[in-house]
Amino acid sequence: MKALDRYEREVLAAYEKGALVSVRPSKAQLAAFREVARATFVKSRRVNIRLSAADLMGIQARAYEEGVPYQTLIASVLHKYLSGRLHEKKSRLAAGSTATERKRAAR
Repeated sequence: MKALDRYEREVLAAYEKGALVSVRPSKAQLAAFREVARATFVKSRRVNIRLSAADLMGIQARAYEEGVPYQTLIASVLHKYLSGRLHEKKSRLAAGSTATERKRAAR
């Protein structure tokens, strides 16, 4: 198990002291949450794309790292990109730079 960060230690300490209180959402909030969940998980179209073997392996490795199926990761990345919420995060698996990164750096 990985070591807890400062925030996680604070939450654990609050839990152990009994300072955390369960809050029940209102019926309106529950209805809103259900609607958002339905809209998020509705998949009505199928898309086929071609990827390089290296990119697919990278996606599969990142999905494994995140604990999700790789198709779900691809859909999530596309959704975040379209909604303007995509933020790049370095992978723990990417020890060195890729050929694409080296080409960009050479420009």
